[in-house]
Amino acid sequence: MRGRFLAAVFGVALLLAATLALAQAQPPLPASGRVPRLGYLAAVSATADAPRLSAFRRGLRDLGYVEGQNILIEYRHESQDLQRLPEHAAELVRMNVDVLVAVTTNAAQAARKASTTVPIVFMGVTDPITAGLAESLPRPGGNATGVTNVAAILTGKRLELLKETNPKVVDVAVLWDPKAPGSIPQWEASQEPATKLGLRLHSMQASSAESYAAAFREARQRSSAVWVTLNPVANSNQKLIAELAIENRLPTICARGDYAENGCMMAYGPGYGTEGKDGARYVDRILRGARPADLPIEQPTKFELLINLQTAQRLGFTIPRSVLNRADKVIR
Repeated sequence: MRGRFLAAVFGVALLLAATLALAQAQPPLPASGRVPRLGYLAAVSATADAPRLSAFRRGLRDLGYVEGQNILIEYRHESQDLQRLPEHAAELVRMNVDVLVAVTTNAAQAARKASTTVPIVFMGVTDPITAGLAESLPRPGGNATGVTNVAAILTGKRLELLKETNPKVVDVAVLWDPKAPGSIPQWEASQEPATKLGLRLHSMQASSAESYAAAFREARQRSSAVWVTLNPVANSNQKLIAELAIENRLPTICARGDYAENGCMMAYGPGYGTEGKDGARYVDRILRGARPADLPIEQPTKFELLINLQTAQRLGFTIPRSVLNRADKVIR
């Protein structure tokens, strides 16, 4: 009898554990019975954002969310007039979204200005503390949290790769946008490692795609390579940047793999896929009741080196074997 009783208790415990695990695996059901609604605000074109958005949607599906069924998403992509970002953010807030997802520092700042109460999950932010989005990485302290792309921290590594690829390079133009809060710290962080590497950096400011042609012509006069910072305008005009660099015979090092896919000679940085899935994970935790103030901001731990040999060949440039062997992907 004792054995049967213990077996019965054990069976009930297993059933309860399985039920609990299943409940935890299912998306949350709001007390109101309303399907959760996300607002997705990106300071980049829909085309340029496609890889990250695809990874974000895939991450939601893996967590049990089916768009149009148990979760709704309102999208706003803005790459032509970034001054409209606050307008888009306010519009999404008026829709009573449960979470605002913001892509790039510009979008995250616009979302924060639109509401200090609606939870914000950001991706593609360079320095959330300097941008006024968080008090610290371990404890953001406000209504915003998410994933930083550590673009400023990696400037030294990118310049190091550029120098290793072309040991004779001395003068490097830095394409950055003084109007983009995420681009400024990348330009500033480039100074110290450049000095250590014996490089002279030249400011190549551009805040619109229309100014790129003149900026590259000027860069050609005093530089032999270009380092492209992440910023909304550059993100939406990767192919234009690549073609202008080739036209002006300037090798480029960029901050993300999709730049290399679109013609940048080299790129080093975190992958889109990880960032998108991490963003989905944050959304899930908030919908389950977590507060952004208590969710630590995460930094990427995996970085990819991509080399575009087609671009190198068009430039008449030879990538050293030592660099090629370390590449995660070579575009031939």
